[in-house]
Amino acid sequence: MAHRLQIRLLTWDVKDTLVRLRRPVGEEYATKARAHGLAVEPTALGRAFGQAYKAQSHNLPNYGLSQGLTSRQWWLDVVLQTFHLAGVQDAQAVAPIAAQLYEDFSSPSTWQVLEGAETTLKGCRKRGLKLAVVSNFDRRLEDILVGLGLREHFDFVLTSEATGWPKPDPRIFHEALRLAQMEPTVAAHIGDNYHCDYQGARAAGMHSFLIAGPAPLDPVIRNSVPEEHLLPSLSHLLPALGRLEGVCQ
Repeated sequence: MAHRLQIRLLTWDVKDTLVRLRRPVGEEYATKARAHGLAVEPTALGRAFGQAYKAQSHNLPNYGLSQGLTSRQWWLDVVLQTFHLAGVQDAQAVAPIAAQLYEDFSSPSTWQVLEGAETTLKGCRKRGLKLAVVSNFDRRLEDILVGLGLREHFDFVLTSEATGWPKPDPRIFHEALRLAQMEPTVAAHIGDNYHCDYQGARAAGMHSFLIAGPAPLDPVIRNSVPEEHLLPSLSHLLPALGRLEGVCQ
């Protein structure tokens, strides 16, 4: 006998889904460098950060926890490598800049809530949905969410640092389902990353929506994700949920 699907749990990515940096990374790094007497071009720092972050994530995944690092040590090293790649060879001069940047990125004032995020979260709550965060962020996330006024919307927050499992590892999604006491068939994940968010959640048996944004999608992603799973913005989520729930199973 056919029955109507009912979504009861929504898990959320955070960075570039609900919040984003107020200024590009290169600008933040350059501003702090100037305050310490170092002049480095923001564009060079932005480019170098991308390289350093990618290499660090590959060599020491999930903040190097399995190799005995802390997330703070991991990030300080990313900053040191960023400045090195941007042409600053004096690691001793960069050390206080790295420490300051770590504190600054812990502050809610460095971040901003994306348009439509709070309205959408309130709308989900009004529908009686349970909400949770599933993020590849570090231990600073709880305080950032509190400071931005978003923490109150979530039943719990799971980070890859706390669980030891970064997305797309299905175990972090399974942990969210366990804490929420929900089956994957009544849960959906929302995020902006095709590999970590969309594919990761689906590998755990959940439904998933991909924040597509205004920029053209990679053709591979466009051909892999059904139109009804793509969200041009957060304001499209509740209508998309309604369409999903209207499908008879």
